[in-house]
Amino acid sequence: MRIRYDSEVDALEIAFRDTTVTVRHLAEGIAAEYDSEGRLAGIEILDAIKRFGGRDTLDRVVIQGVGPVTAS
Repeated sequence: MRIRYDSEVDALEIAFRDTTVTVRHLAEGIAAEYDSEGRLAGIEILDAIKRFGGRDTLDRVVIQGVGPVTAS
């Protein structure tokens, strides 16, 4: 699993597997990514700081995630 936060666009991406995906928008600013077999492959959340209630909360989500963390 990979957790990545892009500060330029305030987006949090959680990828469960590296593969080609199809994106399905679940709600405004939230999308799920599915692999070719229809299994959940990742989640993307826009406006992450606002949604998580601030930078401190987002930092805990990213740091306490499982797997390597990358920030851009």
